[in-house]
Amino acid sequence: MFSRFVLALALALTLAVPVPAALAQSQAAYNAAACAALNKADAELNAVYSAILKKNADDKRFIDTLKTAQRAWVAFRDAEMAARYPARDKGEYGSAFDLCWCNGLAELTRQRTEQLKPWRDGIPEGDVCTGSYPVR
Repeated sequence: MFSRFVLALALALTLAVPVPAALAQSQAAYNAAACAALNKADAELNAVYSAILKKNADDKRFIDTLKTAQRAWVAFRDAEMAARYPARDKGEYGSAFDLCWCNGLAELTRQRTEQLKPWRDGIPEGDVCTGSYPVR
């Protein structure tokens, strides 16, 4: 009986070794960092989108179709996140939910930004499928 107690105490002391500072953050700090990264990704997407609108201001047909595509992407993004986390009570996902939610939104936002960049930056000359993309 005493040996079990000593073994349990030794195990507890081993697990109580100090954690490096980088790993000692609170869940709230992780959540805040993830949501700050989302805000940064969203700001970049908005900057790219605005630059495209400005660059193509004289092409009403393109602007209208791009806006339609962007609204459809927002609907997709929202539906994708709802499918990832369908529970009405998001508390079911635990204290890391905000971290996961912000990471998921940031991932989708960065992907959309990359999809938009060819309209801002152009694509290489010689691509026969340029469509509405400008050529560099």
